[in-house]
Amino acid sequence: MRLLALLLVGLSVSGCVGTLSTATLEPASEANFKPRDRELLSKVPYAKATIPEPYRRHIVTYHRKESPGSIVVDSDSRFLYYVLPEGKAIRYGITVGEEALAFSGIAKVGRKAEWPTWVPTAAIKERLGPSIPNVVGPGPHNPLGARALYLYTGGKDTLYRIHGTNQPEYIGASVSSGCIRMTNEDVIDLYGRVKENTVVVVLAPKQGDSPTNPQVAFGMPDRFSIQ
Repeated sequence: MRLLALLLVGLSVSGCVGTLSTATLEPASEANFKPRDRELLSKVPYAKATIPEPYRRHIVTYHRKESPGSIVVDSDSRFLYYVLPEGKAIRYGITVGEEALAFSGIAKVGRKAEWPTWVPTAAIKERLGPSIPNVVGPGPHNPLGARALYLYTGGKDTLYRIHGTNQPEYIGASVSSGCIRMTNEDVIDLYGRVKENTVVVVLAPKQGDSPTNPQVAFGMPDRFSIQ
């Protein structure tokens, strides 16, 4: 029943940007892995997760107007889109933040990091308790996973990231501390495509896109403008 429900979710939300009939499954590949990736991912402390088919990487038809090379995050659907030319996009399944913790608006990729160090914010430590360490170094235990894209607005760090995970079983759910999590395989793939200053459009909760209301990133109110 859970699998059927997930498939039905995929059918309904995939209509936002690409339908299953126009989606092509992209098999996960290790072609972009570096030797360090292979070494560290061979030591992950978690069991291999089976990602439901709707949340696995697909090439989909894309109706919105963002430029190729942009990223669009639809938290309602648990999808991240990397926009391609000619009306296509790569759709990745993601884990998103609880509504009260989520960022929305337009940002830029201000920094990129491979196997980043995690420094929990004071708010995260207060919420998760005193057992949270001050710093977690790079590696398979790190909750930021294999890659991180740091989002900035107006030249300032939003503290919002797109990153890997050590909990791939939650892809398709809303459980994180506000950041966007991807499988390590998917975030390595995305990282290789994205440059610094890439535009990232994060749709607000309950404001997911639809074919009848195609929002245009640079037509949004000035408060969402990027500098």
